[in-house]
Amino acid sequence: MSAVTALMQERHSDRTPFDPDRPIAPAALRQILEGAQWAPTAHNMQNFDIVVIDDKDLLARVGAISSPTSELFIRENLAQLSFSEEELRRKKVGILAAQFPESWRTPGADFAAVARNSPPSYLRDTMKGSPAVLVVAYDARKRAPASVGDVLGFMSLGCAMENMWLVAQSLGIGMQIMSVFGGEHVEQELRDLLALPAQLKVAVALRLGYPLAAGVSTVRVRREPEDFVHHNRFGTRLPAGNEW
Repeated sequence: MSAVTALMQERHSDRTPFDPDRPIAPAALRQILEGAQWAPTAHNMQNFDIVVIDDKDLLARVGAISSPTSELFIRENLAQLSFSEEELRRKKVGILAAQFPESWRTPGADFAAVARNSPPSYLRDTMKGSPAVLVVAYDARKRAPASVGDVLGFMSLGCAMENMWLVAQSLGIGMQIMSVFGGEHVEQELRDLLALPAQLKVAVALRLGYPLAAGVSTVRVRREPEDFVHHNRFGTRLPAGNEW
């Protein structure tokens, strides 16, 4: 197994609290940002700007931003859940339902009421002591040429994030993508705090840091290549193992 492949397999979302008093060294942060610099982007658009937040006072102000519970998230999230480790291993995709409140994982529930009655959450609940947060923004006025819905542009953002993630993993720095930063209400609050230009929209934010404790071991599942690769025509699966 190559070192790059091993790094890909070790990469994971670190949901544990980070040590707020252990900052990311400037040299390490520079390496992570250089991962974004060399990411492939459609038409070489380099369609992102990144705001690095490492000032403790500003991190606290960002953390105080509230985020309403999304009915759409609850409803669509339910379809991705498995209710046991056995089910998750069988499906090979998705996540365990136990990560979410019971009211979020009850089929047939009135999710509009669940969202309406849920107490507000705050960005600090997701940031969990991160000494550095990277807010990734993009110019919504631009798109990759002839890319309907700017699919190629969003793929480019994904390439930048994956590169940064792999560099962070190689440096022993924990990372997690925080999609809540892209919510309309949160984005508006961030716009004022970070002086974001009107043309920039927030895609996601990345929390970086050193875990205070070892993370809880969770089931990690992936489909095998034989599950999603088709040989020469759709429906003709790859042979198992190295026989191809």
